[in-house]
Amino acid sequence: MTKVLFVCMGNICRSPMAEGMFRKAIQDAGLDRDVETDSAGTHAYHIGSAPDPRARQAARQRGADISGLRGRKVADDDFERFDYILVMDGDNYNRLIQRAPAHHHGKIRRLLSFSRKYPNLDVVDPYYGGTQGFEENLDMIEDAVQGLIREITGDTQVKMRSGS
Repeated sequence: MTKVLFVCMGNICRSPMAEGMFRKAIQDAGLDRDVETDSAGTHAYHIGSAPDPRARQAARQRGADISGLRGRKVADDDFERFDYILVMDGDNYNRLIQRAPAHHHGKIRRLLSFSRKYPNLDVVDPYYGGTQGFEENLDMIEDAVQGLIREITGDTQVKMRSGS
């Protein structure tokens, strides 16, 4: 079982969208029994809150229902529990590197390190912008999710069935 945690600041926009799109992709690839996923935030601003309505709508339009997710903060045992801890930006990365025991630092990576189109860029927080920011985030996330699945499976030909 491979375990993947997606992390952003408040866990109501980027990381739940990434979790939802990844869940959809692993289901489409027939890997839902082999991969576990979750999301969390580096800050406690939105613990227990549903994802932002714009995030829910944007994800739903791409076939992922994230309405049942609830915000939570990264817990100390997440560093032990997850194989991949994928952050949305450099600030999240730095916060987790400072917090995690050194022997877990290799698990902490930028989500877009798996992207072919947007390698190693930040997934910018869309919270204070309009709906276009959520769409741009999902373009980046979908590309990175395909790369993540390729790494997990060792298969360079993996594509989501939706053709994205």
